[in-house]
Amino acid sequence: MVRMSPLPAAPSTTERPDVSVVLPIYNEIESLPALIDAIATTFAATGLCYEIVCADDGSSDGSADLLKTLARDRADLRAILLRRNYGQTAAMAAGFEHACGAAIVSLDADLQNDPSDIPQLLAKLDEGYDLVSGWRKQRQDAALTRLLPSRIANWLIGKVTGVKLHDYGCSLKAYRSELLADMNLYGELHRFLPALAFIEGAKIAEIPVQHHARRFGQSKYGLGRTFRVLMDLLTVWFMKKFLTRPMHVFGSLGLLSFSAGVLLGIYLSALKLMMNQNIGDRPLLILVVVLLLAGVQLFCFGLLGELLMRTYHESQGRPIYRVREVVGGSIKNSEEAGLDRPAEKT
Repeated sequence: MVRMSPLPAAPSTTERPDVSVVLPIYNEIESLPALIDAIATTFAATGLCYEIVCADDGSSDGSADLLKTLARDRADLRAILLRRNYGQTAAMAAGFEHACGAAIVSLDADLQNDPSDIPQLLAKLDEGYDLVSGWRKQRQDAALTRLLPSRIANWLIGKVTGVKLHDYGCSLKAYRSELLADMNLYGELHRFLPALAFIEGAKIAEIPVQHHARRFGQSKYGLGRTFRVLMDLLTVWFMKKFLTRPMHVFGSLGLLSFSAGVLLGIYLSALKLMMNQNIGDRPLLILVVVLLLAGVQLFCFGLLGELLMRTYHESQGRPIYRVREVVGGSIKNSEEAGLDRPAEKT
């Protein structure tokens, strides 16, 4: 039987929490009691109204049963139990979806992130940032299997996305809730949340945080995730560059391929008509056909991408821009100016 410390003061059921702490969980039954106690202790010293949102990702070690018990006994905890193991991104998305706080903090449930760092992330958020990411400056992980791949990944992600962070893989982050409301997560995209936030126009900061060696269980990360991360990195790069203009990439490639095919076709035609050379057995003729077909297909992909992009934005009512602040004027003036709707102040 797991023993917990005395329950903290319950946040008001009618008051919106100041902070929601989101914990994606997979087989962390030994870590959960100490972690939840540490979070409660941290917030007891701040006086902030908070909630803990635990998203169990199909655990098989009894974590889900423990969470159900705790959620019945604790007013500050909500348990979201997924039907099966979907992955950390899905668990984080479920936690974000059910979080009610004005600010949202995420961290791993393995006790390697320290809840005592949460106040300094929130303080940085209050300086006007939309996302504050933790930097595990002194990581307590294996050098070959964890630190080296992580450093390579951080460098590569920074180069591709243009968002320079020391530690993309740190789950300890603080967000404004309105920022997360605009982002949908798939695949392994939780690692790229700062890059996705940057696409939405967010102001991002990074501060050093503590990192502890794992006390219980085994790490769920490994080199096997490298391929999935690389594929998602390509997705983020495409979203950053061409989300609202896919024709620019597919159309350009299609035009290049088609033009090369036409030029080579003219060259072969000249050889046939002017020099009476046989071109039927030349590999270059096959290349011309392939380039022409590829050009047409890529151009069609661009057109389809444009249609899908418009469907994506218009069906969800998503604007193609984000307004940070409107200073002066009035709603009446905005309507007279022909605006669809006034932007909300942040």
